[in-house]
Amino acid sequence: MSRGARAVEEAILKANTQGRAALIPFIEGADPDLTVTEDLLWALAEAGGDVIELGFPFSDPLADGPTIQEAAQRALKNKPTLSDFLHLIARMRKQGFDTPVVIMGYLNPFWRFGLERLAKEAREVGLDGLIIPDLPLEEAGDWLHLARKERRASILLAAPTTPPERLARIAKASSGFLYYVSVTGITGDRKELPQDLALKLDLARELSPVPVAVGFGIGRPEQVRALAPYAHAIVVGSAIVKIIGRYQEQPQKLVKEVSSFVRTLREATSRGGN
Repeated sequence: MSRGARAVEEAILKANTQGRAALIPFIEGADPDLTVTEDLLWALAEAGGDVIELGFPFSDPLADGPTIQEAAQRALKNKPTLSDFLHLIARMRKQGFDTPVVIMGYLNPFWRFGLERLAKEAREVGLDGLIIPDLPLEEAGDWLHLARKERRASILLAAPTTPPERLARIAKASSGFLYYVSVTGITGDRKELPQDLALKLDLARELSPVPVAVGFGIGRPEQVRALAPYAHAIVVGSAIVKIIGRYQEQPQKLVKEVSSFVRTLREATSRGGN
């Protein structure tokens, strides 16, 4: 199986050929600990996650709402390192875990680890790519070069306020997929999404040479169902992380509940009753 940016894009397009949007579930790594994280990764893949977004905890997650902030604080108590995460991915790949995995994290710890080292070790262990939400296009040149060199996905974000010309440039620079933020603001489950979101996703898909995934604020099967025709992939994070927080003292129950919820999300990704 291919790895890196190609694996991410292929997984999304495979789902689309099956008549559905791809599902990208998010969890915060090391919440409540790395052993449970490993169990969750297997469960997410078995429940229908096409690509998995694994959060690397940071003390100041500026793009995240209270739910993921609290998860990051729980995870940081375990003092996880990037090497811990890379070793986890390497071990799971050796055990036959094929689902593409991308790490979402903030620039500071990646910079301290070394971007060149990170890109190289990501390829070596089978980590498929990274999302760095606080790295804007204008400052991403070095990282984009390193990611291309190692054939890792470098997934950039676009917002509802992003003008079309800039949206096209962000999409062109992205690999794996373009992450389209559904709302202005931070992550978190919302009762309602913007009424013009479908139109904005139509434009993003028209301008983007890579698949378009939509995230932020999406946490209910009915929301996934409504957006499935308009995006190549759908990211769900906070709603899953809430379950982890609720059952953090009961690891087996936690994994079971997350798996059950993700299955309902996967069912909702079908387009037109397929």
